[in-house]
Amino acid sequence: MSVKSIPLRITMQGGTQVENITKQVQQALLESRLKSGIVTVFAKHTTASVLIIEDEPGIRADTKTIWDRLVPADPNWQHNTRNPGEDNAHSHLRAQMQGVSQTIPFTDGQLTLGSWQQVVVVDFDTRSRTRDLVLQIVGE
Repeated sequence: MSVKSIPLRITMQGGTQVENITKQVQQALLESRLKSGIVTVFAKHTTASVLIIEDEPGIRADTKTIWDRLVPADPNWQHNTRNPGEDNAHSHLRAQMQGVSQTIPFTDGQLTLGSWQQVVVVDFDTRSRTRDLVLQIVGE
């Protein structure tokens, strides 16, 4: 078994922005020259998440809406009140609930995603940030 770690950096705007990274993950997999195994996509942040979704405008809008309803921004969250100048407690809570990684199997050098599945990063933060991800590819 081989293990390859590949960094991926993307600039995001926050505000529950969704960024499709499927092509970058597939390209990294091809460059690894591994044929079968798993790839884990991991976000090195506490206010961003990695998801597998049907990436179309309606789901993007619904994703923002559901998070705004489930974990609304609130200046009274303890993270905000205990840390002067912070306003992103809801961003941390959303990422905790959603998770920071996804693992996808691959065969013949191709991700084995379903017909409509796409790999995306959701940036829950309140401002623009550069997001660092790690693609950990394990296979043969």
